[in-house]
Amino acid sequence: MDFRRSSSSSSSSQCSTATLVVFVALCLVGVWMMTSSTVVPVDMSATEINSEMKQQASETYSAPLEESSTEVSGEATTRDADTSVSDPTTETKSESSEEQKLLDKTAENMAEKTQEGELGKDNKDDDSTKAQAYSDENGNTEGEEMIKEGGPENAQDRSSEENPRESANGAQENTADQQTYSDENGNAEGGEMIKEGGQENSLDKSREGSSQETTDGEQEKKADQKFDETTESEQDKSSEQSSDETTDGDEKPEGGEMIKEGVQEYGQDKSSTEEPYQVTTDGEQEKKADQKVNETTDGEQNKISEQNSDEAKGDEQQKSDSNNTSEQDGKDQGQIEEKGEQNEDKEAEVKSNETITGTGNKTEDSVSSEVFPDGAQSELLNETARTQNGAWSTQAAESKKEKEVQATSKEDGTGHNWKLCNVTTGPDYIPCLDNEDAIKKLKTTKHYEHRERHCPDEAPTCLLPLPEGYKQPIEWPNSRNKIWYHNVPHTELATIKGHQNWVKVSGEYLTFPGGGTQFKHGALHYIDFIQESVPDIAWGQNSRVVLDVGCGVASFGGYLFDRDVLTMSFAPKDEHEAQVQFALERGIPAFSAVMGTKRLPFPGIVFDVIHCARCRVPWHIEGGMLLLELNRLLRPGGYFVWSATPVYQKLEEDVEIWNAMTELTKSMCWEMVNKTKDKINKVGIVTYRKPSDNECYAKRSESSPPLCQGSDDPNAAWNVPLQACMHEVPLDSAVRGSQWPQQWPQRSENPPYWLNSSQIGVYGKPAPEDFKVDFQYWKRVVSNSYLKGLGIDWPGVRNVMDMRAVYGGFAAALQEVNAWVMNIVTIDSPDTLPVIYERGLFGMYHDWCESFSTYPRSYDLLHADHLFSKTKKRCKLLPVIAEVDRILRPQGTLIVRDNAETLEEVESMAKSLNWEVRMGYSKEKEGLLCVQKTLWRPEEVEATVSSLS
Repeated sequence: MDFRRSSSSSSSSQCSTATLVVFVALCLVGVWMMTSSTVVPVDMSATEINSEMKQQASETYSAPLEESSTEVSGEATTRDADTSVSDPTTETKSESSEEQKLLDKTAENMAEKTQEGELGKDNKDDDSTKAQAYSDENGNTEGEEMIKEGGPENAQDRSSEENPRESANGAQENTADQQTYSDENGNAEGGEMIKEGGQENSLDKSREGSSQETTDGEQEKKADQKFDETTESEQDKSSEQSSDETTDGDEKPEGGEMIKEGVQEYGQDKSSTEEPYQVTTDGEQEKKADQKVNETTDGEQNKISEQNSDEAKGDEQQKSDSNNTSEQDGKDQGQIEEKGEQNEDKEAEVKSNETITGTGNKTEDSVSSEVFPDGAQSELLNETARTQNGAWSTQAAESKKEKEVQATSKEDGTGHNWKLCNVTTGPDYIPCLDNEDAIKKLKTTKHYEHRERHCPDEAPTCLLPLPEGYKQPIEWPNSRNKIWYHNVPHTELATIKGHQNWVKVSGEYLTFPGGGTQFKHGALHYIDFIQESVPDIAWGQNSRVVLDVGCGVASFGGYLFDRDVLTMSFAPKDEHEAQVQFALERGIPAFSAVMGTKRLPFPGIVFDVIHCARCRVPWHIEGGMLLLELNRLLRPGGYFVWSATPVYQKLEEDVEIWNAMTELTKSMCWEMVNKTKDKINKVGIVTYRKPSDNECYAKRSESSPPLCQGSDDPNAAWNVPLQACMHEVPLDSAVRGSQWPQQWPQRSENPPYWLNSSQIGVYGKPAPEDFKVDFQYWKRVVSNSYLKGLGIDWPGVRNVMDMRAVYGGFAAALQEVNAWVMNIVTIDSPDTLPVIYERGLFGMYHDWCESFSTYPRSYDLLHADHLFSKTKKRCKLLPVIAEVDRILRPQGTLIVRDNAETLEEVESMAKSLNWEVRMGYSKEKEGLLCVQKTLWRPEEVEATVSSLS
C-alpha cells in the first residue's frame, strides 16, 4: 500500500483531536473491561473474537496510522537524502505538538498497565527465537524438528493475517535479549524446550491470551499504544532499516515462510556464520538497524512499510495462537500454573541426568561450541551430542543428586578420610618396589629378585607428601637440560657420576650436560656415530622404537627425540639413586625395572633396536637367559647395540666376558655387523643383527640354546618366568614379524600388514577397518575436544599415559603435541599392544589393581577410557584413585571416559582430594570427566609406620 503525505495541516490537527477523543473513550472502556469478571462471551469462539477485535481496531486507527507512517517515511527521506523537497511533516508536527504530547503521556500510562500482558507475549517470542537460533547455530536435529513442527502451521496462519498496525517492537527487544542469552550460554540451552515445543508453547500462549488479548478494549489499547510507539520510534529507525533492507535485497518472506527458509539454509550449510541474523524472527530488524546506517531513497519507503506489514502479520499469528489456546486454558489460571510447575519439575529431572559442570580457565559457555562442536558429535562413546535444558539446574535437583552421591560414598568408601603415608621412603614411595616385608622374606637375591616387583596384598590408600620446596616442573625442551633441585632432591649421582656428565648441581637446579658413561662428550655425537657404523639403522626411518637397558638418567633416549625416535628406557631402583626419577622429571620416557627372573612387560618381536651402554647386565651367564629375553623382544632383522668395556678393553675379566658373548651370539645366529671404536669418547661399540629367517637355526650343530616349544607364547609377559630358549622367526607373510614395518610416519597411520579382514577387531568390525575407525575417532576427539575445550595447558604437558589403550589411536592423534604417551594395555583387555608397537608407538602391560612401576609425580596427564568401570569389577576403586594421585603431578590432568555411575564415583573421590573439576559430562549413561590435581595434601599422617616400606 502506498502511503501519501498529508498536505493540509488543519486536516492533521483534526485527525489528532479525533484520535485523542476516541483514545480516551477506549481507555475508559478498557478499564471497565479489565475489572469485569467475565471477559469473553462464552458463546463466541476465539476466532470470532479475534476477527471482531481486528476489525474494530482497523476501523478506528487506520487513518492515524496511515498518517503516522507517511510522516516517518517522509522525515527519513528528507533527513538522509539531500533533496530540495519541503517537508510537510514538520508543519503538521508543530501544529499538533500539544496533542502529540498528551498522546505520548497517555500511551506511557497505558504501557505500564499493559506491561503484564506484554510479558506473556515476550516469553512466547523468546521460545520462538530459541528454537530458530538453536537450529541455525548448532544444526542439531532437535532444533530442525521443532521448525518442522511449528513452521508450516505458523506459515499458514501468519499468511492469513492482514493487520499492518503492529510494529513488533516488543518482539524485537526480546529477540535481541534472547540472542544474547543464547550466545552467552553456549548453543545448547533451550534444547529440551524445543523438543517439548507443543506443551511449552501451549502454556505460554495460555498466559498470553488470559492476560493480554481477550477483550476488545485491551486490543484497542494495544493498537493505540503501538500507534504512539510507531510515531516516535519508527522515525529513528526507519532510515536504518531502509538501508538494511536495500542491502538484503527483496523484502522478507512472511512468518512461517521465514522459518522454512531457515531450515533450507541450515541444510545447505549449517556451519555458515557470515550472516547470523539472516534467518531468525521478526525482532532481528532491530539488530540490523543498529549495525547499518546508510542513505535511503524514496523507493525504499515502500519496503519499510511492506516490512512493517510483514512483521505485524507475524505478531498477529502469535495473537491468533494465543486466543485459540486461551479459550480453553484461560478459564482456569490455577490449572495453568500447576501445569507450568510440572514442566519445571520435568526440566529439573532432565538436567539432573544430563549435565555439564565446569570451572577453571574454560567456562561453560565454551563447552558446547568447543568440546562437542558440529561435525564432531561422536566424541563420546555412543557418538551422541549434548543438548541441555538451560544454563542452571534447580536447587531441588542439585540437592537430590548430592544426597544420592553422599549415600553412595558411604557405601563404597568414596568419602574417604585421606591421610599421608607413613613410609620410610617418604615422597618417593613406590609400593611394589619398596615392600620391605616381602623383600626380607626372599630366599635369594642372586638374580636381582629384590629389585623386582613385590606388591602388597592390599594396595595403599594413603597419599604421599610433596618434597619440601616442590615447584611446577620446567617445560620441555628446557627440562632436558635442567630440572628443579627441590623436585628431586638427590645429589648422590652428581657426586658419583658428575665426571661422566650425567648430572651436576647448579644452584637451585640439577643440570644434565647430556653425557653418559659411554658418551661423556654428548649423546648426539654418540647417536650419530652408531648410525655411521651401521647405516641401515637409519634413526627415525627404519628404526623408530628403541629399548634402552640400564638407561641411567636416560640422556640417550632424551636426545633420540631429535632423530624422531621413541625410546623406552628402564633401570632398577638401586644404589644409583633416583636415576629413573631424573629421567621422568626431565620429560624422558622411563620406568623402573630390572632384568632378573621374569620377562619384561612387553610382547615379543616389537623393538627395532635394543641398546645397552655399560648397563651392567651379565648377558653371558646361565645359558644366556637374559640375552635370550632380548632376543624375544627384538624384531627379526633388528639390532642390538652393545657398548661396554669387554668390547674394547683387554683386562682379563673383559676378555673372558667378550669370548663368552662371542660364542653365545654365534649360537643364537646373531650376526656381528660392526665392531668399531669411537675415538672421541674412547669407547668401543659392537652391533649385532638378529636373523630374519630360520635357516641358521636349522644348520646349528648343537641346539644350544634350544628353540622354544611351539606352545610357548612369546607375547605372554605378565609375571612369566624367563626361559633359556629362542622362538622361531615367523615366515608366513600374513604373520606379524615376517616383514619389517613401514617407515615412520606412514606406519603410524596405516593398519599393520598382518591385520586382515577375516579378523574381528575390538569394536566388532574387520580388523583393518576397526583400526582406521579408531584412529579417525581419536583424531576428532583430540582436535575438537581435548586440545580446545578442556582448559588444558598443552605446552606444559610432556609425560602422558593412556591408562587403557586399544590400538594407540589416542597417542597417534597427539603426534602434533610435543609430548610422548605411555600406552598401557591392561592384562584383562584384548592384547593389542603389538599393534601399538607396529605403528611406531610404545607401551607396556599392567594390572591396575597393583601399583605402577614409576616414581611419584611422573605424569602430566592421565587418560582413562572405560578403565575404572572394568577395574572395579576386580578390585576396589579407592586404591586405584590413590595410585592415580601418586603418579600424577600437581596441576596435572586426569581425563576419564566411562559410564555415568563410575564417573560419579570418580568425581566424588576427586573432590575429596580437593581436585578441581574442569568439566563433567553425562548423557545416556555415558560421559566424560576432566579433573585437575592440586597441591593439596592432608595434614593427618598414618598412625604407624607402614610395613610396606
